[in-house]
Amino acid sequence: MSTQRLGIIMHGVTGRMGMNQHLIRSIVAIRNQGGVTLSNGDKVMPDPILIGRNAEKIEALAKAHGISRFGTDLDQALANKEDTVFFDAGTTQMRPTLLAKAIHAGKHVYCEKPIATNLNEAVEIARLAEKSGIKHGAVQDKLFLPGLRKLDMLKRAGFFGKMLSVRIEFGYWVFEGDLQPIQRPSWNYRKEDGGGIILDMVCHWRYVLDNLFGEVQSVSCLGATHIPTRWDEANQPYECTADDAAYATFELKGHQGEKVIAQVNSSWTTRVNRDDLVTFHVDGTHGSAVAGLQSCKAQSRVNTPRPVWNPDVKQTMNFTEQWQDVPDTQVYDNGFKIQWEHFIRHIVENEPYRWTLPEGAKGVQLVETALQSWKERRWVDVPPLSI
Repeated sequence: MSTQRLGIIMHGVTGRMGMNQHLIRSIVAIRNQGGVTLSNGDKVMPDPILIGRNAEKIEALAKAHGISRFGTDLDQALANKEDTVFFDAGTTQMRPTLLAKAIHAGKHVYCEKPIATNLNEAVEIARLAEKSGIKHGAVQDKLFLPGLRKLDMLKRAGFFGKMLSVRIEFGYWVFEGDLQPIQRPSWNYRKEDGGGIILDMVCHWRYVLDNLFGEVQSVSCLGATHIPTRWDEANQPYECTADDAAYATFELKGHQGEKVIAQVNSSWTTRVNRDDLVTFHVDGTHGSAVAGLQSCKAQSRVNTPRPVWNPDVKQTMNFTEQWQDVPDTQVYDNGFKIQWEHFIRHIVENEPYRWTLPEGAKGVQLVETALQSWKERRWVDVPPLSI
């Protein structure tokens, strides 16, 4: 058994997502476990170099996690032929330019979503990646969550029968900043800085819907800016120009040709009264299931209760107790780490890999379609995307 090095340029990992999920819980965790195991038993050890604009911040982050290489010069890092992968978790507005620069330098590229703020740039960078011959990927982490993996298992087992509908409830209350400290960056609420929950979340819903429930055919979406004023990191008030909630309905073509309706609410202005920050409720002719980030509960056709509607008396049935847990039949690793391992094996031994930049472009396409629906107050079809 041998171990080979894989040099990875990691850009934008001082932010919350890049640091916690991609650096610490993915690359550092992979290094701590001894690398990624290939099909022949050999290992691949990631050797990251952290690149960022703030020299002190990037140095402190690298030293805190035993990483010897760091710097502020991206061009110099891209010029190093020993580092063959470029990863970006920086701002969405910069992403297409950075990816193009890395692709022209001959690097394989992997990035956070959205891959761009608009469809033209998303398609352009996806086409460049396809034509260049490099390997490429976009983060689609929700597919690797334990709850959704259990839903996928139920679907593959035929548990739902004919799938009918999906209801996704996502969100929580993001503090305005005047009374309690903010827990999301202020740029999230400025459209001019790439903010907005539609751009942030509809990219996720595209790959979740397409992969688990059916290909998206059309959308009706209403966005809202419920909180007009928030306070930024300097405790200064500012006007919110981006949407903080979205209420959408999608028509899907199910995997057996059936029509599936998906209702998806996304909000940073809702208080949680459900089992998790996001729940996926799937109804089918033979059974239903509700999944969160980790857990999944199911109710089959033969175990479905017969409630009685009587508004004059207190409800005696405890509906939540009538569902059965889908058990943990394996150890579920971090979803971001799992996708990193897939991508590394894709690079080194050409393992099949479907979470590519064209798939990321589909997410941006649905964002633009949802925004168009909101603007024009109508249903909008989602055509096939040609890359």
